[in-house]
Formats: sequence, C-alpha cells, structure tokens
Amino acid sequence: MKEFKITYFFDEDHYIRRFIHIESQEKAEELIQKERDSYISFTDSRGIYHELNTRGVRVIQLSEYHRIDKTKKSIRPF
Repeated sequence: MKEFKITYFFDEDHYIRRFIHIESQEKAEELIQKERDSYISFTDSRGIYHELNTRGVRVIQLSEYHRIDKTKKSIRPF
C-alpha cells in the first residue's frame, strides 16, 4: 500500500488535507472521481472528524506522500 495526500482547496486560504492508503495513484484518482459532488467523511491523524461536501471544492490535489519518521534523531556531522 502507498500513502497519498489529498488536498481539497476551497479558495486561496482555506483547505483540508486527507491521507489515504491505497494500491496506486490510479486507484486514488478513481476514488476522487467517484466521490465527486457528494458528501464524504473521514477522521484525520489528530482524531478530528470531518464531513466534506466535495461540490464546494474548487481544486483537488493528489500526491504520493512519503512520511518521515520524526522519532529518529538525525546525526549531523560537524
């Protein structure tokens, strides 16, 4: 499974991000197209529940996401 970031833009200053795990970008695109002009709901990584009417979205951006493990300390050479 790959992780993808979907960003729903309402205008220049307002957006919501959603992360999904799915097999490929093509499958993610199919999911976005299937959800067009409908209500979707999801809970984000902070545990916040969202209901979104995709009809009010002006732009949807999809990209593969490569999560960085922030628990590992990086060693910097001097």
